[in-house]
Amino acid sequence: MPDSDRPLAGKTLIMSGGSRGIGLEIAKRVAADGANITLIAKTDQPHPKLPGTVHTAAAEIEQAGGSVLAVVGDVRDDAVVAAAIDRTVERFGGIDIVINNASAIDLATTEALSMKAYDLMLDINCRGSFLLSKLAIGALRKSALAGRNPHILTLSPPLNLEPRWAGAHLGYTIAKYGMSLTTLGLAEELRADGIGVNSLWPRTTIATAAIRNRAGGEERMARSRTPAICADAAYLVLTSPAERMTGNFLIDEEVLAEHGITDLDRYRAVPGNAPLTVDLFL
Repeated sequence: MPDSDRPLAGKTLIMSGGSRGIGLEIAKRVAADGANITLIAKTDQPHPKLPGTVHTAAAEIEQAGGSVLAVVGDVRDDAVVAAAIDRTVERFGGIDIVINNASAIDLATTEALSMKAYDLMLDINCRGSFLLSKLAIGALRKSALAGRNPHILTLSPPLNLEPRWAGAHLGYTIAKYGMSLTTLGLAEELRADGIGVNSLWPRTTIATAAIRNRAGGEERMARSRTPAICADAAYLVLTSPAERMTGNFLIDEEVLAEHGITDLDRYRAVPGNAPLTVDLFL
């Protein structure tokens, strides 16, 4: 396949998380073009309830066609993230794409939410996205100067200020909106550099282990789409011109529709006509 048909061939992506779920699907979609991918993930050994480790994810990405640098580490650790940036540049020659994928979730009310859980969400979701983006800016600027169309893409929702979202789960809302504020601010801060900065969020719930392992998992799965819809939407964003595609809070099915993809039945986790569950913050 000629490189003109593989726009991300030879590009380098660094992602937080990615051992499973949406992050892994995005990495595999990018890998199909022949991209280089660094994963920063802390799942080194199999988890009893969650599939995949950073090592199994790396194997899947390589099988999809990518070159992988697997970094076992925590996105909350400044030294780990800085070292991952340095190792990525040393091995692949630069960084063209940053994906802020790692995220923690706890939907407890304010009174029920422990401060340990609150701190975890803020540190992974908000601080982790800020840190990885911050430390990659120098490499992304070099990518822009080389005409390599650099992007930062964060998996976070639109900034919907309807009080019901904060009222339902304030801690989680603060953590996810912190990620979205990072998109809003960096898009403006880096606009003149030609670096595209956007957020992507699914219209419906996505069939991941988090959905499957909750009460009523089978019914939830039947009302969800597969991670592939987010991966296909992310690919379309990352292959769009960065100087024009920036500062957006994008919804997966809307991105696909803008590219003429409107039949979404193939993304259903379970074939059928069960009503799909609209995701949080929409």
